[in-house]
This record gives sequence, C-alpha cells and structure tokens, in this order.
Amino acid sequence: MTLPDILEPEDAALAAALRRRLDGKTKPVGSLGRIEALASRLGRILDTETPRLVDPQLVVFVADHGLAARGVSAYPSDVTWQMVENFLVGGAAVSVLARQHGLALTIVDAGVAHDFVERPGLVVRKIAHGTADSSIGPAMSDAQCAAAIEAGRDVVASLPGNALLTGEMGIGNTSAAALLTARLLGLPIERCSGRGTGLDDEGFARKRAVLRDVLERHVEATDPLAALAAFGGFEIAMMCGAVLQAALERRVIVVDGFIASSAVLVASRLRPAVLSRCVFAHRSDEAGHAALLDGLEAEPLLDLGLRLGEGSGAALAWPLLVSACRLLDEMASFDTAGVSGRNA
Repeated sequence: MTLPDILEPEDAALAAALRRRLDGKTKPVGSLGRIEALASRLGRILDTETPRLVDPQLVVFVADHGLAARGVSAYPSDVTWQMVENFLVGGAAVSVLARQHGLALTIVDAGVAHDFVERPGLVVRKIAHGTADSSIGPAMSDAQCAAAIEAGRDVVASLPGNALLTGEMGIGNTSAAALLTARLLGLPIERCSGRGTGLDDEGFARKRAVLRDVLERHVEATDPLAALAAFGGFEIAMMCGAVLQAALERRVIVVDGFIASSAVLVASRLRPAVLSRCVFAHRSDEAGHAALLDGLEAEPLLDLGLRLGEGSGAALAWPLLVSACRLLDEMASFDTAGVSGRNA
C-alpha cells in the first residue's frame, strides 16, 4: 500500500488576503466570530479568496464488528444491516438531513455481515462479513486493513465535488474508536469509552472490562496501521482512506462524531497535513470524543449533545459552511457599499 503525499497549505499571502477581505466587510472587525475563522479556513483549503462548495458528498461507511459478540453494545449486530436498508429508503436521520441540505448521500458496505441487493445509493466494497473478534486476535489482517484504506480512497476518487462529509454505522464501533483513541493518544480506556448505544451500568462496566482486556492483548500494536488492524473496523479503515484521498484532492473534509474522528486520528498520524483540510462538525456526547478532539487540538463547530453518528452532526453543521462561504463572497465591503469605516 502506498499512501499519498499530502502537503501543508503554506500560502501566507492567501491567508492575509482572506483576512483583509473579511476585515473589509460592512461589520466591526471580528464581529462574526468563529464564522470568520471558518470562512478563512475554507478559503485556504480550496486555495481561493472566494470559496464555493460544489457537489457536497455525504458518505456513510458501514461494517460489523466481531467484538460485538462480547456484549459491548446495547443492540444486536443485525441492526447494522437493518439500518443500511433504512438509509436507502430515506428513513434515517442522516437521510432526512441529506435531503434537507441537498447533500448527495452514498452508503458504502465496508464489511456488513449481510449481503445486499445492489441498488442506487449503495456501493458494495465489502472486505469481509464483519471484522474478527479483537478480544481473541487482530480485528483485521494487515492485508484487509490495507484493502479497506485503498477502497476508501477509491470511493472518494469516484465522486464529484469539493467537499466530503463523513459518516458511519456499525454496532460495536464506539468500542473500536475508544480503543484507537486510548492507544494512539496514550489515554486510559476509562477516559475514552462511553455508553455507546445506551448501555446500562452493568453493560457499561462489562464493556470497559472487555476493552481493557483487548488493549492488553494487543499491547504491541502501537503504530497507527498496527492499531487500526488490531482494533478495527472496516468502516473506520475505509473512512481513513477516504480522508486521505479527500485531503490529497484538497476537498473540504467535514468530520462527524467520535467514530469519524477516530478515522481522522489514524489518518493524521499517517499524514499530519490531513488536519489542515478538516472542519470538525461537533463535539459528541460520547465520552471519548472530547478527549480525542483535545488530542487533535480541534475546535468543533457545534456542541448539541449528539451521539447518533451516521454523519448526522456533519449534516447539521453543513449550513454554517455554506453561510461562511456566502458571507465571504456576497457581503459588501465598506468601499462597495459606501459605508463609512471605523474612526481612525
């Protein structure tokens, strides 16, 4: 597997031009707060003073996890494939939000333990029918991990547009995200793991005990790819590849919640410049997400207590990106509006 070279955007002249453009609008300097920083970031990602978001793609990667057999989720694994069907008929939260905001929605079968009838909106790139149980051995082989990353890159390369919104679904995947966060950030699993789909106290204690055992079993899996293979899952590995490809193509990457952020964590350990292309949509209510965001030094746009996944937080944040671009492009300057500027 060959990973793409991704360079940090270092156009100081563009950054200064964006700052002057924002400061010249008919408003007190800085009065649009973080929307101004967002507009500047979008301009730097897209390499222009007048960024426009074209054909945004919301891609939901879906897979099953062998570790779910250990009781780390409040829901059975069948929910994974059933939710794919719900996505495809338009009944899921992310389906509603994608329709509302004009986002092209693609569902990717990365490794669901079910065989689907092919149809529009579904891309089948199944690596296997779910990962192995990481409490027994690695969730993925090195070859499977590499194949999933490459598949994620291929999916993004095949889609139009200059913005990628990431989403996921997979019973047990908050466990995989917690394991990756704990290992790659060197944090205790207690700080990285939450109740996921709504475990009660007994289930939550069981989940944490299982995750401690998994970390101990894979103590040697310390580099990003080894950790990704050890803990899974296929949807996280494909999201990692998708993020790498989107960063290479200088697309705006709108990162959803905890699981999507764990894929960015892996991608950024492989290619740090990935983070310069990312906009973090929200801070999830899942316990480990705050720790992960702190580790990435990322400031999310929203904090709404969400913990659904699917890309729902990314879709909810999307209008802020649209507004930031339109303000930068359409808002009058003091000169063009004939409005007096600030007193000297």
